[in-house]
Amino acid sequence: MRPTPKGGAGSSGAASSDGKPVSIGTVLTLLREEFPEVTISKIRFLEAEGLVEPERTPSGYRKFTPADVERLAGVLRMQRDHYLPLKVIREHLDALERGEQVQLPAQATASRDLVPGMREAGEDRAPAARVGREELLEAAEADEAALADWEAYGLVAPDADGSYGSEAVTVAKLVAELGRFGLEPRHLRAVKAAAEREAGLVEQVVAPLRRHRNPQTRAHAEATARELATLSVRLHAAWVQTVLKVRLP
Repeated sequence: MRPTPKGGAGSSGAASSDGKPVSIGTVLTLLREEFPEVTISKIRFLEAEGLVEPERTPSGYRKFTPADVERLAGVLRMQRDHYLPLKVIREHLDALERGEQVQLPAQATASRDLVPGMREAGEDRAPAARVGREELLEAAEADEAALADWEAYGLVAPDADGSYGSEAVTVAKLVAELGRFGLEPRHLRAVKAAAEREAGLVEQVVAPLRRHRNPQTRAHAEATARELATLSVRLHAAWVQTVLKVRLP
């Protein structure tokens, strides 16, 4: 039996009182005492990611032991309180299984970047919070005509004071790189529209968390948005790769 995670993921009283395995619906009820935003889909997702392994009845129904329920509560708590991605949580739990004494990373503040890995290789620090037009052009290695074209198609937009955020710098650099392969702003407008639709789906999920009265739940909203954005980017990349593999000889 897997150990219950320690260090911010201890007992929460979520397990069943009689110690018998319970259904996923009962698990949902138990967890919602502390995690009102949790869903059955979330529990199934954590199972698919290998973070919990419930028993199965002969007919295929999941049965969760008290240890499974506490493990799920621990995973959710590490996400909420420490903003940890599932990969780090899994590594932490694997270390506990090996009998290692490990400590969770210090509680982190939320990053500005929803999707990890956006910083380019060799870039030691994040770009300045705001840059001017000339700085943007220099970073993207582009000219004024190109930037005007990007803005006309809504790919890049300055703020009210005429400055650009770090996200705009990242977009400009990527648009410039794609342009070197012959992809013009009119081609990329559809990509931006798809990204906006994906962001809308993420917002639908996290909006109830941001309105919640519990401050911890509201703080968890950004961690949830980051996780969903990461999964969305991975799914998009997988689909593009799948399509290209089908079309390539």
